[in-house]
Amino acid sequence: MKFIITLITFIAFTTTGIAQDFAKAMTSAKTAYNAGKLEETHFALQQAMQEVDLIVGKEVLKLLPPKIDTLTFNAKNDNVASNIGYVGATIHRIYEKGNRKADLSIISNSPLVAMMNTLLNTPMLGGMMNDGKTKTVKVQGYKARLEKQAGSTDDKNDYELQIPLGSALITFKVDDCTDTQILDFANTLPLQQIAKLIQ
Repeated sequence: MKFIITLITFIAFTTTGIAQDFAKAMTSAKTAYNAGKLEETHFALQQAMQEVDLIVGKEVLKLLPPKIDTLTFNAKNDNVASNIGYVGATIHRIYEKGNRKADLSIISNSPLVAMMNTLLNTPMLGGMMNDGKTKTVKVQGYKARLEKQAGSTDDKNDYELQIPLGSALITFKVDDCTDTQILDFANTLPLQQIAKLIQ
């Protein structure tokens, strides 16, 4: 248990610094552990890990490009939130220009990753996904699922791209584009750097 507390403290120091909430959670964990209250120790450690996840999420936002094609982001819309009931965080950024928008979400420790990997790596299931609206593609060497969204028309296509990245799931939605364009946009994302941070 002491090793876990030391490891979490080290992670927080090496990411960016300790937030006040993290320090409080670690103090609570140490106090509860010294008093033999393991359930309270466990809860306090979970709180501390949530703080670390938020710090890592903010670091991931710094890696993302400020512009994708003609679409730009507004820092006020960036968001990092703890995943309720799970360890991990949801990282969200919107790129936009006029009525056109690209929506990027990264969920660390996503419960959907296992299912997505099964779909992408089982030939029979992967074949069923290639139905004209959905297909398996590769982005920077990672297998991904590309889907034309409901409501798309001949002159306007909306796409969703889902990329499992270790235990995280990246979901990238782009309005009014082609399948080639969304893949080109996704190739501007620093996936390997993101994977290193969120693993």
